Amino acid sequence: FWSVPVAFAVLYITRGPMTPVFDRVRAEKVKVTESIQETLDCVREIRATNQEEHYLEGLAAVIDREEREVTRGELANGLLVNSAFAILRLGIATTLATGAAMVVSGQVDFMVMFAFLLMVSRIYAPFDQALMLVSELFAAESSAKRMRSIMEEPVAQGSEAFEPVGHDVVFDHVAFGYGAGNDGRAGEQVLTDVSFTAREGEVTALVGPSGSGKSTVTRLAARFWDATSGKVTVGGVDVANVDPEVLLRDYAVVFQDVLLFDDTVMGNIRLGRRDATDEEVLAAAHAANCDEFVSRMPQGYDTMIGENGSKLSGGERQRISIARALLKDAPIVLLDEATASLDVENETVVQEALSRLLAGKTVIVIAHRMRTVENADKIVVLRDGVVAEQGTPAELKAAGGEFARMVELQKEAAAWRL
Repeated sequence: FWSVPVAFAVLYITRGPMTPVFDRVRAEKVKVTESIQETLDCVREIRATNQEEHYLEGLAAVIDREEREVTRGELANGLLVNSAFAILRLGIATTLATGAAMVVSGQVDFMVMFAFLLMVSRIYAPFDQALMLVSELFAAESSAKRMRSIMEEPVAQGSEAFEPVGHDVVFDHVAFGYGAGNDGRAGEQVLTDVSFTAREGEVTALVGPSGSGKSTVTRLAARFWDATSGKVTVGGVDVANVDPEVLLRDYAVVFQDVLLFDDTVMGNIRLGRRDATDEEVLAAAHAANCDEFVSRMPQGYDTMIGENGSKLSGGERQRISIARALLKDAPIVLLDEATASLDVENETVVQEALSRLLAGKTVIVIAHRMRTVENADKIVVLRDGVVAEQGTPAELKAAGGEFARMVELQKEAAAWRL
């Protein structure tokens, strides 16, 4: 048995040098997966730009690197495991030598030695299995690191009680940075000092150039992220103190890029409120003007719409998203460029559906087209992470500031296109 602890000790000692090898293998596997995913996601753009050969060559190079790294890893691991096997088998040699010496000296007879040789020839098999499993565990440690990094991410927590007085959404000197740490570091700064109030029953429009922080503001309002400094309140309650699951019961969100499941139309709309009856789902769909395109489907509302709604047009997918929000009937509505990618006809239909959704609620809408926010109750202009100006559309036009400049630029662009 002396060779058993020695073999395991040798394998354990080599764990340190082998860890970087396992990490490199895992990293290359991740790169292969990411490259395949990217190629599949961008296949239309790749074909449209006649870059198939270039991307396939790049993908082949990534796969080749992964293959070489896996080969090196398997070779190194195999040498170490088989070295441990060899050390383990030295126990047979020492048993034979010791037994022969004892037989010659008359301490034991030949049959005793034969019995020990028979036993030692069979006893190492379970330890062989154990050595291989230990080696696999060391290799799995690399994957476990990635899993632990996910599990160690901080979880947003808060009170289960949420009793706001009204649903005014207030940003009070809010700053935010991606990658912000617990030590107060802001990371990649997005918002520096944002203060405004989105009142209940009014439409508050966020406008500004790309990268000014408009989408970040809506995500902070719904506590998808927490502010680095300052606070966001709803009805006087700091959202950072409320459990996100509880908070989001009062929110309905309509994104520009709608995500749908490979389910029926009915199933996708019911995502807004799982306990809704069929009659309530159909009423929300009717209010969102879904009947027009669903009536052309073979199974109506029970028709499967494909992965991410692949069988639907952009306007149809957007109307399903609005139907979800109508079904939820939340007092706060966030709209992130809900009609930006639609044609004129679809935009008109979607705007009709939105008018039903927004009545009497606290609405924060992101828009790039100035004509879509001219009827807003309040406009907040963001630039470089701060509020450049805010007020009614008429006030901001009269002031001749950033908003007025953006309106004029879009008018000039429209005239140029004509």
